[in-house]
Amino acid sequence: MSTLKVVNITPVALSGDVSQDGEPSIAVNPERPNEMVATAFTPDPMGGPLAPIYVSTDGGNTWTLRSIVPGGADGLGTGDISVSFASTGGALYAGILNGQAAEAGITRMQILRSPDIGSAAPMAVLVQRDEEDQPWVVAGSVGVNGGSLDRVYVGNNDFGQHSPRTATVDVSVDARTAPAPAGFTPTPIEARATSGQDGPPVRIALHPDGTVYAAFESWQTKNGSNVTFDVVVTRDDNGGVGPTRFQDLTDAVDQTVGQRVATRRFVKFNAIMGQERLGGDLSIAVDPADSGSVWVAWCDRVGGLTGTDYTLHVRHSTDRGRHWSADVRTITDAKNPALAVNSDSLTGLAYQQFTQAQWVTAVELTGDGWQTPAERQVLHQAPAGVPQRQGLPFLGDYMRLLTIDRDFYGVFSGNNTPDHANFPAGVTYQRHADFVHHQLLDLDHVTLVPPSIDPFFFHRAA
Repeated sequence: MSTLKVVNITPVALSGDVSQDGEPSIAVNPERPNEMVATAFTPDPMGGPLAPIYVSTDGGNTWTLRSIVPGGADGLGTGDISVSFASTGGALYAGILNGQAAEAGITRMQILRSPDIGSAAPMAVLVQRDEEDQPWVVAGSVGVNGGSLDRVYVGNNDFGQHSPRTATVDVSVDARTAPAPAGFTPTPIEARATSGQDGPPVRIALHPDGTVYAAFESWQTKNGSNVTFDVVVTRDDNGGVGPTRFQDLTDAVDQTVGQRVATRRFVKFNAIMGQERLGGDLSIAVDPADSGSVWVAWCDRVGGLTGTDYTLHVRHSTDRGRHWSADVRTITDAKNPALAVNSDSLTGLAYQQFTQAQWVTAVELTGDGWQTPAERQVLHQAPAGVPQRQGLPFLGDYMRLLTIDRDFYGVFSGNNTPDHANFPAGVTYQRHADFVHHQLLDLDHVTLVPPSIDPFFFHRAA
């Protein structure tokens, strides 16, 4: 019988925290699933030069803060951070936008490495490049001569190449121990003309057989904040090894590299819904039991310029991305889709929906692609107007869902008011909280702390 656990990640030592700790990511060590790392826009509580990560060694029940990320900035920590463990060996990889550079008006991407979860040393900088956005890290390992090599993929939006084709994947086929840049090389994956750039998200799905998918939003027209885009998927059948990367999937219509899943979708970029900005929502996942079965989710405004509903769409391919279904699931006024598929081919979709003046975070699980009603669990629901936002993003431009064997692991950010009505599946807090009076408390158990945005971990065990 399955169980569901939700945990407020903020450690007890940060009971007085009032930061807007949005845009979370998570990594789980496949060899030791009790070891995991979570991240968010969390500043170092001591104001030091290193930004923190959250670390758990007991399956997510308790978390501690460890400041090991270069370029921490006061009030932010670091920007656009994502994390991933290699399949074997325990190495942790991260992609960030350096917070100190951001304070100087520079978008500086760094790709980082730590040898294992126990290391307290600052993460090593493997790659540093300016004019980048939203690095998204996915790592795996392959067996070679009785050992293993880490293959690491970092999707990013690369303005530094001064090309209107900005969707890029940095690839290293042996990242574990090599000195910087550890073999990382950028590969542009956009083959069509754009309106001046691709959308911010470039997402990766890695299969154990070496198949790698990359999804991005190809911006076709842009007039102010009004954008039309195509959802495009590319594929590499050899793990990103070799001189021609991500060129193994061509469009069935125009024969150009990259299959278009959907075309001429509209978004008003940076429009606001529930205090959160819109326009860059995308996710991709592959079935670990079948590298030909791949899922994509994105959000757009149905009805174009005059439309009102920001809608989440899910589509499925069974032939390695060559052909795609019509929508198998749509959700109105939703964002931050996060897809994952477990070893039983059970597909998970986590998302955040703005409904009845609340942000509702839910996860759905389906074994038949929503042909019958999915198992749905509400993880969190709380008024969207609390707290008053302090800059953007509010909850974040993404959250993350992943699987280890049959289990699903995820992270989201939301209003941290301690009220059992906000957590239909239950919740555990580490920071001091009075659930009777719906109040957060400081370390002295007396001083009241106003609501803010915290990261939350969830685990659905098979």
